[in-house]
Amino acid sequence: MVKVDLSGAQPFFTAAGPDYKLAELAHKTLAEGSGLGADFTGWLGLPQRIKDTELDAIVAAAEKIRGRSQALVAIGIGGSYLGAKGAIELLKPRPGKNDPRVFFMGNTLSADALNDTIEALGDMDFDVNVISKSGTTLEPAVSFRIFRELLVKKYGDKADEHIFATTDARRGVLKSLADEAGWPCFVVPDDVGGRFSVLSAVGLLPMAVAGIDVRRVIDAAIKEFKALNVRSPENPAWQYAAARQHLYGKGYGVEILGCYEPSFRFMAEWWKQLYGESEGKDHKGIFPASVEFTADLHSMGQYIQQGPRMLMESIVRFTESRTAYPFPADEGNADGLNYLVGRDMSEICRVAADAVRDAHVSGGVPNIVIEFPKRDEEGFAAMVCFFELACAISGYMSQVNPFDQPGVEAYKKNMFRMLGKPGAV
Repeated sequence: MVKVDLSGAQPFFTAAGPDYKLAELAHKTLAEGSGLGADFTGWLGLPQRIKDTELDAIVAAAEKIRGRSQALVAIGIGGSYLGAKGAIELLKPRPGKNDPRVFFMGNTLSADALNDTIEALGDMDFDVNVISKSGTTLEPAVSFRIFRELLVKKYGDKADEHIFATTDARRGVLKSLADEAGWPCFVVPDDVGGRFSVLSAVGLLPMAVAGIDVRRVIDAAIKEFKALNVRSPENPAWQYAAARQHLYGKGYGVEILGCYEPSFRFMAEWWKQLYGESEGKDHKGIFPASVEFTADLHSMGQYIQQGPRMLMESIVRFTESRTAYPFPADEGNADGLNYLVGRDMSEICRVAADAVRDAHVSGGVPNIVIEFPKRDEEGFAAMVCFFELACAISGYMSQVNPFDQPGVEAYKKNMFRMLGKPGAV
């Protein structure tokens, strides 16, 4: 179960504290489907739906890819790649002996990044998973054309056997292409926005190819959403959502998400999209930023400690480390570190985290600690369910629609017009 520690934020609360009545109302609105964007709340039941429908086919497709290819090129942008990339970096930061490499493309228009990926692929056998609701978003569409051409050059008339599409169930450019060419198709659910879609085929197929046990992930997510449905201030999602909204009301407009595991970096990128795109509208919203501790303590640490006091800090911790490493002794003790002998590195890291929290709180930075059990499939599932639910509750508390993103279209219109797309205005 997820645990939220608000002791480092408590000194910055008013006497009334976080508004759990408002959190309760927001959760009720979400559960009843009576709020803004209710048509996009299908993620709440997504794990069970996936288990009952597509999960077996996702696992079978992943096993097919793993059995014949050394790499998968997953093509998508935003919610079509961040969750999967975050999961793979968190759970499989170093591919196992028999694990294909997963390359993520379609999230950039950089020629250098494109050529670097093609060079890294080299002569590997590879498959492509193109992920797009419509098939018309420029960045993934450009990448897909290029990698589809590479498949044709490598496999000739067998190229289509190496393409898997994750797209709309019934319509769209990509769906039409897939039906015409006979590519296996998985579904981007109509009632789930991209940033909430990691527990669908969008995230699960690349994760499974990388060697993550997605059945464990889904089973754990089903249990986690049930556990998080408790309607009381004991609910950690209420605690997090209400605390950050309370602090926002006091002028803390930037939230820094930190973790002491380097492998968490892309989960933080997923979190930034989830919260930034859900809450940043109507001239409202907490700005989501991230840091990697302890590395960033020697760069951003100065700003956090003594810069403008508009920052709040949320720190992700794991109760249990996956590995152990006792600190070694040195006979000469020239570095003066023998006082650490016998302590495990995970203990040293925990002490460092406690010291940082105390320093930042004393420096005027409210601190929320979010603790997950372990860096494994169950821990990942708990993280996704917790952050998604807390995000929706927090969005409703601030009276915005947490499930749309109208501002994202502005740059697309300009880009298509400036590139000379026919009919663009």
